[in-house]
Amino acid sequence: MSITEPMTETKYKLLNKNSGRDTFITSMEVANFLYDHLDNYGDEVEDIQKAIDYVFDNNGGFVLIQFVEDKISGVVVVNETGMSGYIPENILVYIAVNRKFRGQGLGKSLMEAALKACVGDIALHVEKDNPARFLYEKIGFTNPYLEMRLKR
Repeated sequence: MSITEPMTETKYKLLNKNSGRDTFITSMEVANFLYDHLDNYGDEVEDIQKAIDYVFDNNGGFVLIQFVEDKISGVVVVNETGMSGYIPENILVYIAVNRKFRGQGLGKSLMEAALKACVGDIALHVEKDNPARFLYEKIGFTNPYLEMRLKR
C-alpha cells in the first residue's frame, strides 16, 4: 500500500434536497467541521452554513460526508447554480479533510466521489498558494480565467 491510498474502508453519505437533512449529523456540525479543517482557506461558520442551507432550502446541490472508522474524515459542499453553458452547473464551495487523515489519499477519493455525484460542469475557487490546487489540476481542473470581483 502506498502512502496515498486510504488505509481503511471509506464510506460516504450524500445529503441533498431530495434526501433532506439527516438526523445523525446536523448542518451545524458539518459547518463546524469545515471551519475547523479548512485551515487558512475557509470562511466564517455563518458563511459556511449559508452554503449548506442553500442545498436544502433553495435549488440544490449536495453535502457529501466521508467517514473512516465511523468518524467524519472529509466533507464536500456543492451548490447547483441553475445555469448551464456560460456558467457551470455546479460550484464546489467547500472541501476539507480532517487533518488527522491527510496524506492517505482521502482528499482525492472524496473529490472523485463528489465529481461523480455532479451532473454538468463544475467550478471551484482556490487560492494560488493552497496546496490542494495541485490535486485539482491532477483531476483535470484548469484555470482558463482570471476572476475579478467588485465587493460592495
